[in-house]
Amino acid sequence: MSSLKVKLGILAAGLMLSGCMQATTYEATNTTNFKPRDKELLAKIRYTNVPIAEPFRRAIVEYHRKEAPGSIVVDSDNHYLYYVLNEGKAIRYGITVGEEAMAWSGIAKVGSMTEWPPWHPTKGEIERLGVPTFVAPGPDNPMGSRALYLYSGGKDTLFRIHGTNQPEYIGASISSGCIRMTNEDVIDLYNRVKLGTIVVVLEPHRGDSPYNSTLALQGGGNSLMMQ
Repeated sequence: MSSLKVKLGILAAGLMLSGCMQATTYEATNTTNFKPRDKELLAKIRYTNVPIAEPFRRAIVEYHRKEAPGSIVVDSDNHYLYYVLNEGKAIRYGITVGEEAMAWSGIAKVGSMTEWPPWHPTKGEIERLGVPTFVAPGPDNPMGSRALYLYSGGKDTLFRIHGTNQPEYIGASISSGCIRMTNEDVIDLYNRVKLGTIVVVLEPHRGDSPYNSTLALQGGGNSLMMQ
């Protein structure tokens, strides 16, 4: 899929979502929470920091599911990640998700957290994308400013929530399976979570169904997503 088609798809999805959404409180980026290194490296980016389509901007929204406050819920179908708050509210972030063949779903925990992580591409990514075996941390690293490494059953799922150097694709399905957020949004999320935080990744194409709620309660999930 060409970049133009992806961008047009994001715009169309944004317009459709904006027509049926309830009143939303959007949140501006609070740079006072950025560390000196964050400000230094973000000032050196070479990618175009394009504005995010309004439906995918960070916002406080009503939240009807039953996950406990402090949990993360990933809705790949609608390109949203929720950080659950108290009193039926959540912070909703727009995300880039994996192509269908490389998606992962299930229940995990945040097993590790890194600021400005290096990138260690998988064997499949190296073969498919022609990338090096290691990319050092920095403002143009595809992992971005933060990474949350997700574990299930005590094992690394190879599924991450991380920043991006391609903010123009927020709202699209193009990644190698991981969840991408803008560098500013992933810093905000990182500052809210801790090791052991529960992450519920809803199964694609099942909607917000009782199956997903049951899955969350049972701690179930599918197997490894990508190689």
